Amino acid sequence: MAAGLRSRRWLAGCLLCAALACGVTAAQAVPAPPSVQQVSALVDAGDFKAAEAGIAEALDQPGMAAVQQRAYAFQRERMRRILLDFTLEQADVEARVRKQIPDLTDAEFAKWNAAGLFEHQVIDGRTLYFNRSPSNLFRLSEEALSRRDPGLSPISDGPMESLNAHQRAIRDAALAGHQANVLPLRLRMTQKLSVDADAVPAGETVRAWIPYPQSLPGHQEDIVFVASVPAAHEIAPETAPQRTVYMQKPAKAGAPTEFSVTYELTIFGQYHAIDPGKVVATSITPELAPYVAERAPHVVFTDAMREFARRVVGDETNPYRIVRKLFAAVDEIPWAGAREYSTISNISDYALHAGHADCGQQTLLLITLLRMNGIPARWQSGMVFSDGDYSNIHDWGQVYLAPYGWVPMDVTTGRLAADKGTGNDPSMEWFYLGGLDNWRIAFNQDWDQPFQPQKKHFRSDNIDSQRGEAEWDGGNLYFNQTGYDFEWQILPAKQGRATLDH
Repeated sequence: MAAGLRSRRWLAGCLLCAALACGVTAAQAVPAPPSVQQVSALVDAGDFKAAEAGIAEALDQPGMAAVQQRAYAFQRERMRRILLDFTLEQADVEARVRKQIPDLTDAEFAKWNAAGLFEHQVIDGRTLYFNRSPSNLFRLSEEALSRRDPGLSPISDGPMESLNAHQRAIRDAALAGHQANVLPLRLRMTQKLSVDADAVPAGETVRAWIPYPQSLPGHQEDIVFVASVPAAHEIAPETAPQRTVYMQKPAKAGAPTEFSVTYELTIFGQYHAIDPGKVVATSITPELAPYVAERAPHVVFTDAMREFARRVVGDETNPYRIVRKLFAAVDEIPWAGAREYSTISNISDYALHAGHADCGQQTLLLITLLRMNGIPARWQSGMVFSDGDYSNIHDWGQVYLAPYGWVPMDVTTGRLAADKGTGNDPSMEWFYLGGLDNWRIAFNQDWDQPFQPQKKHFRSDNIDSQRGEAEWDGGNLYFNQTGYDFEWQILPAKQGRATLDH
């Protein structure tokens, strides 16, 4: 019998005993359906059949509030999405690894599998592997990477992942000018969103939301809307924590439904020369209070989180040095391609235990650890680009350090290697704790926030907003039905600071 089913029967038995103790007969005692939290736990445990039975039982109850119905329905959708992420069996994983290690031995594969290097779940008794686990292996194991066919294209990172002249130029300009925001870069960006042909019946209206930059003085300014396809659009207000441009368009048979937004903005590099000796404990004002608080389900001060923080922080009391210790510890977690955020019930806890994490997962873990130590921390996310053809979606954050205020932190780009033997300044190692390159655009100032206007159906990513979202009256259009792209052009520097955004 599945563990989840046993737990449900145990719960039902407890309810029945309680009813009998109160003088209610067995015929009269009807166990309550499982709560949303109990269903979510069943999903996490891979007991999908019991979870589905619980959802059906709960939704069959008369008079349930719409918000509760939606919460149960999302657990059903979460199971569907998990099964889209976990489609491989062990033989499939081995075959994909063998394409990169042609002389792979059975013993090697068994060793890596036993070490948990291939992310998997047991779902209704069947072991299924994450689609990206074969490629993630080479991010998680130096041994596997050393065995990879050298004739294949190397596994590469973004241009800002290693110490370079651009980061040093930002630091040098900030120190020379005695200001934190320097080297403005003027950019024209176009983001595209496409919905697969025939994903929506012809003539039905497709509604789309494409991310749009936040107005952040000293970080990104002078935002100017240029054009959209279709031309009719609605830009969310500057106060929207997840800012978008909303559009709609009828679907045509046999053709993708395409949307795009073009805008210009000025982005500044940032560098705060933080003196640890000057950093003091922050006085938590009402404005800062939310940024030291738990925020379930993804920022929760669990016992495991507290124990991890105790081991890392030790007896350190200086706030900046606490931040540095926690930053370094989270940076040690290997980066790997991530399952969809909407499928994870507690992202910071997942990052703590999975053995790997991507940028958003690392950032939520660091935010949790900082808040737990009374240090305000908050979220930012958007996309990154280069002066070549590299682009990606990315998450980072901010930490509040008195007397400096809010400063950036990018724990995924993390500590930069500063080789003293080449004459590099070792202080650049911590550039991304207090500094930030300007090859990025921030769309979001918070996670898990509604769009303006709101979506009717579930979001494809209910945490982040980077790739764009689409829906129609028949339902959400998930990521397996949509695509996205970025195109950009670096423009001549713009003089002065307008505040154009329309």
